[in-house]
Amino acid sequence: MSARERILARLRAAEPGAPVMPPDVTAYYAQRPRLTPGERLQQLCARLRASRADVMVVQPAEWARVAADALHLRGVRRLALNSGVRADELAAALPPTIEAVRFDGAIEAWKQDMFATVDAGFTPAAAGIAATGALLLNHGGALPRTLSLVPPISLVCVDARDLYDDLHHASSSQRWADDMPTNRVLVSSPSRTADIQQTLAYGAHGPRELVVVVIADGDTA
Repeated sequence: MSARERILARLRAAEPGAPVMPPDVTAYYAQRPRLTPGERLQQLCARLRASRADVMVVQPAEWARVAADALHLRGVRRLALNSGVRADELAAALPPTIEAVRFDGAIEAWKQDMFATVDAGFTPAAAGIAATGALLLNHGGALPRTLSLVPPISLVCVDARDLYDDLHHASSSQRWADDMPTNRVLVSSPSRTADIQQTLAYGAHGPRELVVVVIADGDTA
């Protein structure tokens, strides 16, 4: 038998049999017990704090003031934000020492300001994942990724009603497959990296600080 024939024989012997069907993920997750809203909130906050995020749980009427105070305490002078209900609420609560900078055009028009003069960026989260302590940011044309990536301080708010046990729970409940944004990002901590000597550093590839405001009513909080 020639070398070619031996190779072909091995390939034929290794031909797969009947296709293996993937497990029914939906059925698997349907059998798992769900967390209560309070448990989701507790797990999310605990995991975010363990990853060095500053997390505050506040009432709906107070979230913008609390967020503005957190920015003021950090010496923020210019806050980048987009248009939207949450952004408008936060802009109205800012003290005179903080300028709200709206970025709603092409990046070429404002990237110099973003990289050189902006201290913090604000992004509303579409969901929170309790199992991993991650926040889902749906970036696209109206909410550029730059807002949460470039400024040294990233401020994120999330509604406690948008917290889910895990990724499958979030994707099925919010029907992600029906409306995929340009860029879907999961954030769980400030930017961090370690060199070959395993020295952990924050802020090398993104925000050095992550401030999270969870908006929850009295019962959930």
